[in-house]
Amino acid sequence: MPMQPGRIFKVVLIGDGAVGKTSLRRNYLGKSFRENYLMTIGADFSVKQVPYEDYIVSLQIWDLAGQPRFSEVRGAYYANSYGAMVVFDVTRPNTFTNIDYWINEMIKYNDNKLIPILMVGNKTDLRGTTPDEVQVDKTSAMTYAQVLSEWGGLKVDYIETSAKSGQNVNSAFERLIDKIYYQMGL
Repeated sequence: MPMQPGRIFKVVLIGDGAVGKTSLRRNYLGKSFRENYLMTIGADFSVKQVPYEDYIVSLQIWDLAGQPRFSEVRGAYYANSYGAMVVFDVTRPNTFTNIDYWINEMIKYNDNKLIPILMVGNKTDLRGTTPDEVQVDKTSAMTYAQVLSEWGGLKVDYIETSAKSGQNVNSAFERLIDKIYYQMGL
C-alpha cells in the first residue's frame, strides 16, 4: 500500500553559535561533514520527506543562527514551529548553561507556546580530546532534561550526537517527530 501524504512539521534548531546545528541538519539530509565552519546568517532552511508509520511527513528544518548579533532577526523564524532541538556542545559548558535562554526565546516568539523539545548534546566525538578539559557529562544533561520536563509539563528528552560521525543524528530527528506526533495526539 502506498504511503499517504502526511503533515508538514516546522522544526527549529536552536542554540549558541558553533554548536553544530548546521552540521546536524546537513548530516540528516545526507550531506557530508565540513571541517570548516561556516556561520549561519539569520536562518537556513531545508525540507526532508520522512516516512512515518503510514504517512510521509514533510519536515521543514529551520537552522537558526546562534550568534547574539542575529537575535533581532531570529524572532520571525520561530512562528508556527511544531518542535525544537536545543543543541549544545558537550565540550563547551557555557553552551549548556545557555539552554534556558534559547527555550525562553523560542517560547516568546512562538506565541508563548511550549512545543516538543529535544535537548541535543552534540560533538561527542570531541570528548576527551583535551586533557583537563571541563565538559558536560551525560548524567548532568539528563538531569537537566528532567528539570525542564517538570518545569514545562512536557517530557524533554536528551540525546547525545556527533554530527561528524553521524552518531544518533537520525535518531534525534526521529525522536523529535515522535514527540510532535504524540503531542498532537495523532
